[in-house]
Formats: sequence, structure tokens, C-alpha cells
Amino acid sequence: QVQLVESGGGLVQAGGSLRLSCAASGRTFSSYNMGWFRQAPGKEHEFIALITWSSGSAYYADSVKGRFTISRDGAKNTVYLQMNSLKPEDTAVYFCAAKGGYGRNTYWDEYDYWGQGTQVTVSS
Repeated sequence: QVQLVESGGGLVQAGGSLRLSCAASGRTFSSYNMGWFRQAPGKEHEFIALITWSSGSAYYADSVKGRFTISRDGAKNTVYLQMNSLKPEDTAVYFCAAKGGYGRNTYWDEYDYWGQGTQVTVSS
């Protein structure tokens, strides 16, 4: 079965960086969009970024544009989220998700598979 396993979260000071990883297994993701979402306490899932696996084309939410970079490594079947210039408001649980097909998929419910999440805490 499909598994998405996130790692790389932790505690970091404001202005610092983290790189999240999402190891994908269970099928071929060449025709998938891979997305990152986050959820802060008491809030809905927020779209962060997506990448089209086949082309590497990326799309970002305005809140992270210029600070976060999404990428993928086909050989490792892994998607990454490099987060720089972190702010306290970036504190959340970060989730990886996979959506079959193409398009600008920015809603949590559009996706087919989700990981368990990894906590990111940014201290001021």
C-alpha cells in the first residue's frame, strides 16, 4: 500500500532553516503531484507547496514563496521541503500528500494519500 513518511521536523530559532523529507513508497508516483501542507493548532490544513513529479514544476503559497523550496529525488522516491528564514508563525505539523494526475491542487481533500506529519516549532 502507499506510504508517505515525513521526517526532519524539530525546534529551530526564528531565522533558521529546516529540511523536511517525505519518503514515498507503494506505487509509482511519476504521474502524481506531491504536496506539502501544514496545520497549526486550531486551524485548518494550509497548502504550502506542490511539485509535479514528472516535470519538477513547482507552485507555492504566497505565505512561503521565496523562503521555502520543494524538490524531489526520483532515485530515492523522496520529496523535500527546504524551509529558510523560518518565522514563529510557521510553527505547525507539516504533512506530505500525493494526488494522482495534474493540476494546481491546493486543497487537502483533493489529495489521495497523506502522511502522518512532522512537527515544526519555531521559537522567537
